[in-house]
Amino acid sequence: MADTVSAPPAGDRSTIVGKRRAGDTVFLGLSMTASISIMIILAGVAIFLIIKGLPAITGDWSQGDLAGYQNGSWTNFWEYVGPLLWGSIWAALIAMVLGTPVAIGIALFISHYAPRRIAGALGYIVDLLAAVPSIVFGLWGIIVMRPLLIPLGEFLNTYFGWIPLFAGSPSSTGSTLLTGSVVLAVMILPIVTSITREIFLQTPRLHEEAALALGATRWEMIRLSVFPYARSGMVSATLLGLGRALGETMAIALIISPSLIYSVLILTDGYNSQTIAANIALNFPIATDLQRSALIGTGLMLFVVSLAVNILARYIISATGPGAKGRKKGKRS
Repeated sequence: MADTVSAPPAGDRSTIVGKRRAGDTVFLGLSMTASISIMIILAGVAIFLIIKGLPAITGDWSQGDLAGYQNGSWTNFWEYVGPLLWGSIWAALIAMVLGTPVAIGIALFISHYAPRRIAGALGYIVDLLAAVPSIVFGLWGIIVMRPLLIPLGEFLNTYFGWIPLFAGSPSSTGSTLLTGSVVLAVMILPIVTSITREIFLQTPRLHEEAALALGATRWEMIRLSVFPYARSGMVSATLLGLGRALGETMAIALIISPSLIYSVLILTDGYNSQTIAANIALNFPIATDLQRSALIGTGLMLFVVSLAVNILARYIISATGPGAKGRKKGKRS
């Protein structure tokens, strides 16, 4: 009678997986430490902002150092932070509208159209943009983009002034929200392009070849095979770029001439809504203790908005990304 091989005990994983090597144990410990450290640092930043900003958030803005701060008649913190939040979100949204289509187009060209040598060089150049300091982008915006966009602003105001965005007196200096948003759009290119490029390259090759074999052109193949697969990644890349644009400081501080107002104008001087990051950079060195508390409180609001944007991006990836349908079916079963 043939010898029978007995199965290992149900709870004995060592006979199936094998003993864990020392390197695996060290790597697991380092990874876990890094993950916990990120959470601790994030919580520490949030606690710091809350503690330092609380005196101004709950304080009386009708007297003391906060009375008439930055030439405003604020009665509470929320009246002060409202225009700043609006300016931050408005500038970032304009930058996303201008930069996202260009970034996706560059990523698509690198992944599916450009020859391999050109694609590698172009991808390296795009990634290199992420290493350029913000102050350099700001100087580029002042010296190059401001005079370059003055004729465009006059054209938009002359022929499309009936649209609220292009109303008002066009700037003669170029220190407008349009110029700042164009610079922001260039600054978010590396993030959106890099993420979407990698997602495009992960499209199953069989899907692309099947579409081409059925007679689809290259654009039809991209539209029917690549875009559906990469939809969630494109959205998440856009939201991560939005988070980058929300926190930009020096480029906006150097370029636009801001005011603490609610405004949608993008071609005028002095009627551009200020952003939170630029406002902190410009006013923190000369502020009193209570005024610094107010600035830190606005930083807390920006922290919350940026965190919400990144959480939304992660949720979209997990809810609509590859394998999401399988995970949903597994939960139902």
